[in-house]
Amino acid sequence: MAARRECAPVQRAMLYERSAQIGMLRGMKTLFLIRHAKSSWDDTALPDKDRPLANRGRRDAPKMGRRLAKREVKPDLILSSPARRALTTAEIIAKKLDYKLKNIVVDHRLYAGAVHGLLDVIHKLGDKQERVMLFGHNPELTELAHRLSSKITHMPTCAVAEFKFNANSWSSIGKTKLAKVALDYPKKS
Repeated sequence: MAARRECAPVQRAMLYERSAQIGMLRGMKTLFLIRHAKSSWDDTALPDKDRPLANRGRRDAPKMGRRLAKREVKPDLILSSPARRALTTAEIIAKKLDYKLKNIVVDHRLYAGAVHGLLDVIHKLGDKQERVMLFGHNPELTELAHRLSSKITHMPTCAVAEFKFNANSWSSIGKTKLAKVALDYPKKS
């Protein structure tokens, strides 16, 4: 019978601390709320859902995509409102992150919904996904961002709000401790 090796108290404490850190990393959920880039109002006859991006939006979306790519952000899932301006923003950013466009999920609940509807979408996400991006609209995104962190009071067009939660399940988002919050937008230096 092989002799059992005992850890010294200091080593044991270090092992427990390390396993707790590993457990914490596994129990992290990162949510990105991304407001669509600047849209065009040139054709007032277009239905709201069909409004395209303005020139500024076509410049800002790739810029934000590059910033995310530089940070090596790799979403497990991208959800988008069906509105043309939101979906186009999602596609532009997805390309910069090497995310396959065919994997973008269009969810009608992300268009003209309320904060509780957005939370419902988040709470029903599969727990295997660690990093999820939602592309949508104001005022709902700003309201949700502010509900998750009082530090965010406004999301300009093409803003990216990033929330890291100490959570194992998406169903606990909004009820669990927020580990990190950040807001970036095109005009931020």
